Amino acid sequence: MIRLIGYFFGIGTTLALVVAAGVAIYLGQVNKELPDYEVLAKYEPPVTTRIHASDGALMGEFARERRLYLPIQAVPDRVKAAFLSAEDKNFYNHPGIDVTGLGRAVLTNFQNLGSGRRQVGASTITQQVAKNFLLSSDQTYERKIKEMILAFRIEQAYSKDRILELYLNEIFFGLGAYGIAGAALTYYDKSVNELTVAEAAYLASLPKGPSNYHPFRYTDRAIERRNWVIDQMVVNGYVSREEGEKAKASSLGVTPRRVGTYVFAGEYFTEEVRRELISRYGQDALYEGGLSVRTTLDPKLQAMARKAMQSGLEKYDRLRGYRGPVKSIDVASDWGTALGEVKGLDDVPEWRLAVVLDSSKAGLDIGLQPKREISGALSKDRERSTVTAEDMSFAMRHVVDGKRVKANSPADVLKAGDVVYVEKNEGSDSYALRQVPDVSGGLVAMDPHTGRVLAMVGGFSFAQSEFNRATQAMRQPGSAFKPFVYAAALDNGYTPASVIMDGPITIQTGSTSWTPKNYDGKAAGPSTLRAGIERSRNLMTVRLANDMGMKTVAEYAERFGVYDKMLPVLAMSLGSGETTVMRMVSAYAVMANGGRQIKPSLIDRIQDRYGKTVFKHDERGCEGCVAPDWANQPEPELVDNSEQVLDPMTAYQITSMMEGVVLRGTATTLLELGRPMAGKTGTTNDEKDAWFVGYTPNLVVGLYLGFDKPQTLGKGTTGGGLAAPIFKEFMKVALEGTPKVDFVVPEGMTLISIDRKTGMQAAQGAPGTIMEAFKPGTGPADSYWVIGMGEDGSNGYGEALSPQASKAISEGGGGLY
Repeated sequence: MIRLIGYFFGIGTTLALVVAAGVAIYLGQVNKELPDYEVLAKYEPPVTTRIHASDGALMGEFARERRLYLPIQAVPDRVKAAFLSAEDKNFYNHPGIDVTGLGRAVLTNFQNLGSGRRQVGASTITQQVAKNFLLSSDQTYERKIKEMILAFRIEQAYSKDRILELYLNEIFFGLGAYGIAGAALTYYDKSVNELTVAEAAYLASLPKGPSNYHPFRYTDRAIERRNWVIDQMVVNGYVSREEGEKAKASSLGVTPRRVGTYVFAGEYFTEEVRRELISRYGQDALYEGGLSVRTTLDPKLQAMARKAMQSGLEKYDRLRGYRGPVKSIDVASDWGTALGEVKGLDDVPEWRLAVVLDSSKAGLDIGLQPKREISGALSKDRERSTVTAEDMSFAMRHVVDGKRVKANSPADVLKAGDVVYVEKNEGSDSYALRQVPDVSGGLVAMDPHTGRVLAMVGGFSFAQSEFNRATQAMRQPGSAFKPFVYAAALDNGYTPASVIMDGPITIQTGSTSWTPKNYDGKAAGPSTLRAGIERSRNLMTVRLANDMGMKTVAEYAERFGVYDKMLPVLAMSLGSGETTVMRMVSAYAVMANGGRQIKPSLIDRIQDRYGKTVFKHDERGCEGCVAPDWANQPEPELVDNSEQVLDPMTAYQITSMMEGVVLRGTATTLLELGRPMAGKTGTTNDEKDAWFVGYTPNLVVGLYLGFDKPQTLGKGTTGGGLAAPIFKEFMKVALEGTPKVDFVVPEGMTLISIDRKTGMQAAQGAPGTIMEAFKPGTGPADSYWVIGMGEDGSNGYGEALSPQASKAISEGGGGLY
């Protein structure tokens, strides 16, 4: 018997050794296939890039995985307690594997064999870190064995807090959120340290299966799981029973965070910054790099610019009549459901979509688009209101087959089922009819001293069109380009009092000829440069450019940044080339700041995920700015190292001449502002674009209006009549509360009284005189000559002068000093 027992013992021992050898070989093979757990030391997860306005307000977030990395020291104890209670209550006591929990899981799975139930796991937080970071999610025993081995090694290499930090920042919570910080923002629009016990418990419920505990689709299931976690927190001693019962009695309270842009009216700006970041660093850096971007946007100015631009576009559009409804739907059944499917303009919150339920001579009965609940579901409430005939008066001239037709009643314009935009009347429950303008445009406001873009409007609505007309639309600036021609002249020997012939001119271009004309079709005879820019005279500008040489004009246009490469032909002197609003505003900024080159920028600073500055727009040097202490030394001075591309005296002269545009010229509507202001209107051929670019000593603003597919804005439409009023509306509120600042006359310039018509020196204060600024060594002409006039009294190009021009010459002239 003893021999038999020995025999079986020997066999058992042999088998055990064979099994042990097999296990050892298997584990050795598995060990070779294990990934390197040391990569966790260099863990850099994809992190959300966040874009902020100049005041720190969040503008937008970009991420493939919405995650904000949070050090374990910043995670509140109650949040840690919730996750430990939900996932691994023995986390701080086990070596990577919870043997007790593992045994319980094995027993449960054995009992469930053949039942069809899913096998339960016993993964610790350390094991989940191993799986999430280093392994796949395959449900195999081999993966589980690898997970255990890695868990042991991770525990030996890293502290418990480091492992928990990795876990809390990596896990997926649903709704596109990764990591505890991202989840707190996504589900509750809160920072982690603001979470209540109930909120922390619900978030701790989600890693087990985010879709199974969706806050709106499976609310009861989610509450049940959350309450279980709260109970575990009570059992584990993290919260009192009273706190637990109070937390369990609360609702989920999930308020999903809005995705997109957060600063009102900042969509075009945010998108432009996004494109710049991709261009500078690539898509991976944008969507995974965790950059912190501080932009130049001033939210208050942005809201003002958006309002001024939209008001101007709407005013123009309403004068052209009503073009009809957005679409038509069936209102026989539940009109709210059908209307809820129609997409509106998210970035124009003042407007709502509505459906016409009835129309009569008195106006419209309308049903308003139902609002969305927090869950995203359409509200079951149905709101109704009215639009009076008076509140849709502009629509009485509606467009039919491309022609404007006068209607006798609102019923002739809209019928039941028509979907329209409406805006609530202030102080009333009624609404006014609205329509999205066909015309569009772009606007840029900039600090001329730094190039910081303070506001940008790329169109009426980003939701309607993402095309940014401030930076992407190539348009002809028309007469808004003329200041660069005159600046080139002033920098090359001409003075504001130089006299040029404003008379007919024909330019031969090979076998063809070009005969430009003034906007009013008339010629005024000899006039000073100042008069030429104030009255926006085309003939004078062409003569000046021809006399100076278009190569010089092209050189200045490129130096100012209006064009990269300008074709040196005379037609370009009248702004026939295409450029953008951003370029025009940047170029005007050079004249506003005294002739210094600036780099337009939408970004002040970019920091990487660790807070290190990787880009800074301000390149000025500052010696002494990093002094460790103060020893009665003077304040450090910022050294401006920007390039001087225009003589400061020339910059003042052209500014003074453009002040005349506001005081006496094509932009006198701006006199109401009562501020020192310079600027220039622009109107292109066939009135396809209307421009105004103007500035004070500290703010440059430029804009244009035009159809995306260029067509006439209407006979008689000008930059002074269409664009300048929008500029005025913006500047009126933008400058409110700021002191009046005069343009500074550079040291060394001389102010001399001259006759406005002849350019000759005149007695100060005499009728028809003006104080003109002259550079050292220059002054009013004391010899007679008119640029562009031939010795025979012709206009200099083989054409006789008009009687008016001859009379003007006989009364006196001026010329180049």
